[in-house]
Amino acid sequence: MPSYQAPLRDIAFVAHELLDLGSHYQQLAGCEALDPATFDAIVEEGAKFAAEQLAPLNAIGDQHGCRWQDGRVSTPPGFAAAFRQFAANGWLGLDKDPQYGGQGLPPSLGFVIHELLCSANHAFSQFPNLTGGATSTISEHADEALRQRFLPALIEGRWSGTMCLTEPHCGSDLGLLRTRAEPQADGSYRISGSKMFISAGEHDLTENIVHLVLARIDGAPAGVKGISLFVVPKIRVEADGSLGAANGVSCGSIEEKMGLHGNPTCVLNFDDACGYLLGEAHRGLNAMFTFINESRLAVAQQAQAHAETAFQGALAYARERLQMRATPRLRPELPADPIIGHADVRRMLLTQKAYAEGGRMLTYACAQQVDRLHHAVTPAARAAAARRLALLTPIAKGILSEAGNEAAQLGIQVFGGHGFIREWGMEQIARDVRITSIYEGTNTIQGLDLLTRKVFADGGEALAELLAEIEDFTRTAAAPAELVRPLLEQVNAWREVSAWLHERSGSDANLVGASAFDYLMLAGYTLLGYLWLRAACQAEQALANGSGEADFYQGKRETARFYLQRLLPRAALHRTLIESGSANLMSIADSAFAR
Repeated sequence: MPSYQAPLRDIAFVAHELLDLGSHYQQLAGCEALDPATFDAIVEEGAKFAAEQLAPLNAIGDQHGCRWQDGRVSTPPGFAAAFRQFAANGWLGLDKDPQYGGQGLPPSLGFVIHELLCSANHAFSQFPNLTGGATSTISEHADEALRQRFLPALIEGRWSGTMCLTEPHCGSDLGLLRTRAEPQADGSYRISGSKMFISAGEHDLTENIVHLVLARIDGAPAGVKGISLFVVPKIRVEADGSLGAANGVSCGSIEEKMGLHGNPTCVLNFDDACGYLLGEAHRGLNAMFTFINESRLAVAQQAQAHAETAFQGALAYARERLQMRATPRLRPELPADPIIGHADVRRMLLTQKAYAEGGRMLTYACAQQVDRLHHAVTPAARAAAARRLALLTPIAKGILSEAGNEAAQLGIQVFGGHGFIREWGMEQIARDVRITSIYEGTNTIQGLDLLTRKVFADGGEALAELLAEIEDFTRTAAAPAELVRPLLEQVNAWREVSAWLHERSGSDANLVGASAFDYLMLAGYTLLGYLWLRAACQAEQALANGSGEADFYQGKRETARFYLQRLLPRAALHRTLIESGSANLMSIADSAFAR
């Protein structure tokens, strides 16, 4: 079983050297007191909790799973105690509003802690992650009375939160949802309907669970324009925040899943449950996107975290496993060499390393924009952050969930037959990470969102800003031309294929749908290439200055070379696939699929 150790040196590299978060915090309102030393101390404490408390529960959660009986769900042994300790240590309120019991620290620090939780125990991390999303959504969209009623207990960890969107018949097509909301004389609503695929929808970790539920008020317009968002607690909450009687919320079952056994995925039934309108009527999906976008970034981190743990396990195994003779020999005194000496094993390890460390750069860069969105001093700076974050979010979720799945499969491959056996832990990583390319919108949905709502909708303005930033960096980048050139080629390809799609989509109704996934991958590979080039330049500077950590910086430089020369070229394939059009998908008649 792999033993997780937080990559504190690489976290420090990204936070302090690549993104310079210390200077970044000095420019944000209310964040000036967070200096690099304090940042590191908090991260080290989070790493200790993740490694000592959560990682040992990871296999237990997978093997024991969650149990449903008579509407109640019990979590795996140790989960409840770990959650209570996590809450008691104040982690749930790290970046939340001090007015309601939070500590008011920047969101980017919370992102770092979230990565540690996901790497140590993805299933456990879902509980605080969903609670944080519910807290953020209530903070942004509720009136003050609802904030006072719900936020303190959520931030303290006495209650947890969920997101209730999907129904059995509608999946991601939320315009079809049937859950009803009937207005009451006291201003509340009666919520009736069923939701499915609700992560952490019922459990034994907290005394109450606060569900954010999409429903349609009686008489509302059809489609997504008629959806509203409601706060529906499992146990009723009085005006003073105290608990009342049981609400009409029950768990009908939990799913038997491929992975993430330590977190229950529930069917929830709402039977005249008391709920409270969150935000404006008929604009619930707009309000829920606060939660959805936060969750999409969380999913990107979950996938990146699995790339990290798969890499850690595969690297340790490759250093010890003796098989055949390497060129040159690593251990000539032995009949065989460690497999890390073989070229193809290095290909797999470097791919994992490039995804784990590149993904860390990307998620922390997104977190920097979240900081600016909430704490920048000027409205213009906050608007610029919102525009950049909207562009980056689907890319990060899409490319990193695909990369995390690939890294997990490569982990199994490095282990060979042992990777297929439960005791080594690789097969659990592969099962747990698989959901990341599906939930919070499949990656085709991310591609459609990127193309239609982020690139086409503003005439390509936000994309043009990003591509100009990349090109500006390459003009002064202290990197060899053979590394800069392939990045510039893909930047130009990204620009050209965007224009090509916009021009031709009007005459081909299926072109955007046929191209969305490949467009997302082209964007993701190119964006990671930009970050790896920046990392290579930072490493070259450190080496030129005589750093005493030559191995670390040489590893960073050579991983950048590997990425730019061996992984970035995949973007060109995705352009080719896009430009093949939609006819090769749509010309076949439905009947021709028959066997």
